[in-house]
Amino acid sequence: MSASTPQVDLGGGVAIPQLGFGVFQIPADRTQAAVEAALEAGYRHIDTAAAYTNEAAVGAAIRASGITREELFVTTKLRNGDQGRGSARRAFEASRAALGLDVVDLYLVHWPSPARDLYRESWTDLEDVLGEGGVRAIGVSNFLIPHLERLLASARVVPAVDQLEIHPTFQQREVVAFCRREGIAVEAYSPLGQGADLESPVVTGIAATHGATPAQVVLARHLALGHIVIPKTERPERMRENLGALELALTPDEVDRMSGLDAGNRIGGDPDTFEISQIR
Repeated sequence: MSASTPQVDLGGGVAIPQLGFGVFQIPADRTQAAVEAALEAGYRHIDTAAAYTNEAAVGAAIRASGITREELFVTTKLRNGDQGRGSARRAFEASRAALGLDVVDLYLVHWPSPARDLYRESWTDLEDVLGEGGVRAIGVSNFLIPHLERLLASARVVPAVDQLEIHPTFQQREVVAFCRREGIAVEAYSPLGQGADLESPVVTGIAATHGATPAQVVLARHLALGHIVIPKTERPERMRENLGALELALTPDEVDRMSGLDAGNRIGGDPDTFEISQIR
C-alpha cells in the first residue's frame, strides 16, 4: 500500500486505502492506460465493477505494473442482472477470472435492485465465497437504510462497506449515520459531484485560502469525515492533484461550511427504483 495513504479498517485483518482510483465510465480500451498511470502516481486501491466492462483491462494494468499483489487493493461488484442464489457466485468467479486474481479484496452487491428482491440470496453467495477465501471482504453499494435493515436481519456477515453517491451537494447523512452505528465503512463515489460541486463559492474560497484546488478541498473533506473515496480521471496530472488532498488539513469550520452545501442533488440512479441489469 502507498505509505502516505491512510487505511480504513474493515475488520478481519483487512484494511483499505482511504483514497483510491475509480474506473467508472472509462472505456475498456482506455482503462489499462488509466490504471497504469494511477498506479504510477501512487494509487494502490482500484475500484471497478462487472457493469463497467473493464475488469480485464484493470487486471492487465495490475500485471503490467510489476507491483506486488500484497500492495494492491482491488474492488469489483455484482451487477443487477447476475443477482440470485448461485448466479452471484458464478458472477464473482467470472469477475475474478477477468481480473486475473486468485483473491479479490472487496466484492460488493452493486445495487439493491428491490424489484428483483434477490439481494439477500446474493448476499448468501457472497458470504460463502468469503468463508472459502475467494474474497477478503464483502459489502454493498447504493443500499439505503431499509435495504440494509432487511439484509442485516438475515445476514451472517455484516457488510464491511456501503459504497454510496456522496458529495457536498448530496451527503446522505441519515444513511451514513446508520452505517456508522452498524460498523459499516462508508465509501463515496462521484465524490466531486462529477465536477459540479467544485464551482461552489464556498469550495473555491476554501481552496484559495489553502492554495489548493477545489478538488483537493472536497476530497480532503471526505477524508476528514472518514469516508473512503474513489475519484476518477484519465488525466495523470489530475491523478497526482487528487493525491495532494492527503496533505491538506481543513479546519472544522471549513468542513462544516461545506456540510452546509447539501441540497439533495442526486446525480446517479435512485436505489429504490434503479433496475438496469447493466449500468449502461
